[in-house]
Amino acid sequence: MDFAAIRSRLAGAEGRLYWRSLGELSDSPEFREYLHREFPEQASEWNDPKGRREFLKLMSASLALAGVGACTRQPQEEIIPYVRQPENVVPGRPLFFASAMVHGGYAKPVLVESHTGRPTKIEGNPEHPASLGAADIFTQAEILNLYDPDRARIVTERGDVRSWGNFLTAVQQQLTTQRLQGGAGLRFLTGPITSPSLADLLAQILRDLPGARWHQFDPVGMQGSEASKPIYHFDRADVVVALDADFLNCGPASVRYQRDFAVRRRPMDDRKDMNRLYAIESTPTLTGAKADHRLPVKASEIEAIARELAGALGSAGAADSPQAGASVPRPGAPEIANWVRAIAADLQAHRGRSLVIAGDFQPASVHQLARAMNEALGNAGTTVTYAPAVEVMPVDRHASIAELASAMDAGQVSTLVILGGNPVFSAPADLKFGEKMQKVGFIAYHGLYVDETAHLSHWNLPAAHDLESWGDARAYDGTVTLTQPLIAPLYEGRSQHEVLTMFTSQGDRRGAQIIKDYWTGAYSSGSWTIEPPDGEFFPNADAFWRRALHDGFIAGTALTAGGQPTPFDVPEQPAPPAPAPATPAGQGGLEIIFRPDPSIWDGSYANNGWLQELPKPLSKVTWDSSAWVSVRLAEQYDLDNHDVIELRYRGQTMRMPVWIMAGHPDDAVTVHFGYGRTMSGRVGNASEAARRFNPYLLRTSDAPWFGQGLEIVKTGERYLLATTQDHQVMEGRAPVRVATLTEYEKDPAVIEHQGHSFPRTLTLYPDHVYDGYKWGMAIDLTSCTGCGACTIACVAENNIPVVGKEQVLHGREMHWIRVDHYFEGDWTNPKTYHQPVPCMQCENAPCEVVCPVAATTHSAEGLNDMTYNRCVGTRYCSNNCPYKVRRFNFFEYADWYTTTLEPMRNPDVTVRSRGIMEKCTYCVQRINQARIDAKREDRKIRDGEIVPACQATCPADAIVFGDLNDPNSRVNQMKAQERNYGVLEDLNTRPRTTYLAAIRNPNPELEPADAAGRTEQH
Repeated sequence: MDFAAIRSRLAGAEGRLYWRSLGELSDSPEFREYLHREFPEQASEWNDPKGRREFLKLMSASLALAGVGACTRQPQEEIIPYVRQPENVVPGRPLFFASAMVHGGYAKPVLVESHTGRPTKIEGNPEHPASLGAADIFTQAEILNLYDPDRARIVTERGDVRSWGNFLTAVQQQLTTQRLQGGAGLRFLTGPITSPSLADLLAQILRDLPGARWHQFDPVGMQGSEASKPIYHFDRADVVVALDADFLNCGPASVRYQRDFAVRRRPMDDRKDMNRLYAIESTPTLTGAKADHRLPVKASEIEAIARELAGALGSAGAADSPQAGASVPRPGAPEIANWVRAIAADLQAHRGRSLVIAGDFQPASVHQLARAMNEALGNAGTTVTYAPAVEVMPVDRHASIAELASAMDAGQVSTLVILGGNPVFSAPADLKFGEKMQKVGFIAYHGLYVDETAHLSHWNLPAAHDLESWGDARAYDGTVTLTQPLIAPLYEGRSQHEVLTMFTSQGDRRGAQIIKDYWTGAYSSGSWTIEPPDGEFFPNADAFWRRALHDGFIAGTALTAGGQPTPFDVPEQPAPPAPAPATPAGQGGLEIIFRPDPSIWDGSYANNGWLQELPKPLSKVTWDSSAWVSVRLAEQYDLDNHDVIELRYRGQTMRMPVWIMAGHPDDAVTVHFGYGRTMSGRVGNASEAARRFNPYLLRTSDAPWFGQGLEIVKTGERYLLATTQDHQVMEGRAPVRVATLTEYEKDPAVIEHQGHSFPRTLTLYPDHVYDGYKWGMAIDLTSCTGCGACTIACVAENNIPVVGKEQVLHGREMHWIRVDHYFEGDWTNPKTYHQPVPCMQCENAPCEVVCPVAATTHSAEGLNDMTYNRCVGTRYCSNNCPYKVRRFNFFEYADWYTTTLEPMRNPDVTVRSRGIMEKCTYCVQRINQARIDAKREDRKIRDGEIVPACQATCPADAIVFGDLNDPNSRVNQMKAQERNYGVLEDLNTRPRTTYLAAIRNPNPELEPADAAGRTEQH
């Protein structure tokens, strides 16, 4: 990569300069050749080595084959009518049920769409305080996990097929022996548990067998344990300081936090002051991308900066000795002192209306400093509340699994029961967990897949998916949320409740009975204080239970509303010994930073094709992981994207490809764990090379999130990463528009000045009069966090197929809505902006006039319709689309042959085969459904009645859809703002999807108003 050319272009830029990648910024001949092609390299089926004549021959063959593909006979499907139609089921009309997905032990409340008994789509529960109708990428992708053909299907013992009855017999035999020893030798390993009923089962077992021990492990768990947890209220905060905290994208509360943060982010919406966000972080995140000011530092420097800030605020604890492993801010960095001074003054000016947040990847000392600062500023009780921990008996998870590994090594464990997780793969490498498991005589593993841990276990027990199970769990705020099945178990799976009950005297109870008995008993006995919602009176426990199932949660159980902690009636387990501090050998060299993968998390979603193909935030890499380095470090080691480096850390080595990430701190390398699986299913194991990249091999229990002493060596090997960062580049025209709050309040027309004006009446097309509905969309770039939830929602709603890494490399990804990321300014710490890009539904649509078979047409309601069975695959429409939002299925990407995937598809949306163009339709099936309802009730469609999938799931509420002919519609109110603009308006396409420009709120002390040219557009 030509770093000198990039540096020269940045130095010579006037005004704002937006760029999507370092390759674009370098403007190299290779990038220009890539850009000047209409499609990315090899996106066309054939190359053209022999000139125009040969190209025309091949193109004619291409059209013929495309026509044949479009007319291909579809696989035969049988339609079997009901013999007796179920009650309350209307064919063609979905039902919705409240349930929950459990992620990291915490409940994610959902509404699940079910078509004749088949769950097909997951969305957030709009009544639940932890969701408000939104959902993240993992929650939505669970529908694909439900139908995954690679799930564990049967009970096995050492590879031989067994039954649940066989396992129950084996358990009773083990318990007979264990009771003679008081339970000594019996160990349970789970993830964090927030389920009250599951805690009750554990309490019964531990009371009956007092010598048994319960261990917890989660590779993404924070360091240490806290008896109370902070719950943040971003809708009340004027100033937010994030200390290595990615609160917008990580954690059980991220969905609600995005909504609350966005409420205070929008200028002029409710006449409140716009909030301001400072991010001090060790690796680029979506939270840092939304910050008004971002300071990249090494992870080990966060604590020292927090102490300086606490000292400037006069809070207690600032002068305490730093925790082992922390380092002082790097010398010669006056910007840190300037930052601390400016932030402290801003916080003091907003006492009681500010927030200081410590990230889960920082040690307990940083969390203590953040709490001390919040209390000193008077924030406690307003912008932050401290409630009892939602988890049952929170412990230091890395210390807990280290204690278990030590006990196994010492021969103290005779029976080990593992419920969920995959510790053989994800446990710290220094524990050698898999080796020590071989010293245990009886190991039962309960999980969704036959994975690395199952391979070393004696009994493999298939787990039921959350959509097949009865259960309960608590959301981040403590609200008890119920899980109810939408479908009978597809295989022989059972829930954790049903497995644990086998270790009690009532081993034959099933999930529905366990959950209902617990909660109706709790209501009747008064062991839980349950307030009826809205003053409603429950005549009996059954009425309470029916209401809870209908709502999906038990109102009044949130800890912030006075709800009670989960009772755990058993003597407290001894705390595991804390891991030893980092060894001196870990000092010096570079710093290694560990983070969960943004798409597959800790590796548990490795077999989920939707998430594998979702471009990761900021890097836009798909299907693989990479080691992030700064531009300066890349120059120092002569590295380029796709180079493979060897990472040497504490006597261990591992290789990974490099990704140069603008804004990454120097002298540090970030690795995202989750890849490197060897037994993850046909999707996860599709890339043999990806199985090599396992950062868990370098992770240790005493430094799970960062450590010193890393060495990197360039190997000379190259590994091609599939990234979409340079796909659909718009010829150097930056579609984002940005202004500061001061500029916007002074002159709202500053947004218009960044575009190109043109006469609205100048057109060759006759204007159409819309007498009925006129659909349109507005997207607020100030609110958008770039999380990608809209992309996964669109995939699930519209039966969009996965194409695989090779096809992504050819530029053939099929997503109907993408999220572009733009950078601005210095590459060492650029500003970042996100822009979701669906079909613009142009009024003067360039795609419509070039289609030779009228497959793409304009509807009477303004939609740019696509008739799939007319399309013959010329791709002229995609050629003519300036936004590059049309997708062509070159091959039969849809999986017609895996029968378990058939029930997952939305029956209201055509499943495309091959040889045709696909695109966003504003979820026209939802428009038609609302039209039918309105016609049946003899009324007009109400504003807000139609909610496209992307809008429904957006945690930040950045997307709004509605009728442009309704002057009171919310979409019209958004388009009436002076921030509203259309992308590439100078082309006179008149897009119906428009954007509200991004507004920043910088601190004048850190960014003078005249520091950058404001209105120039390049």
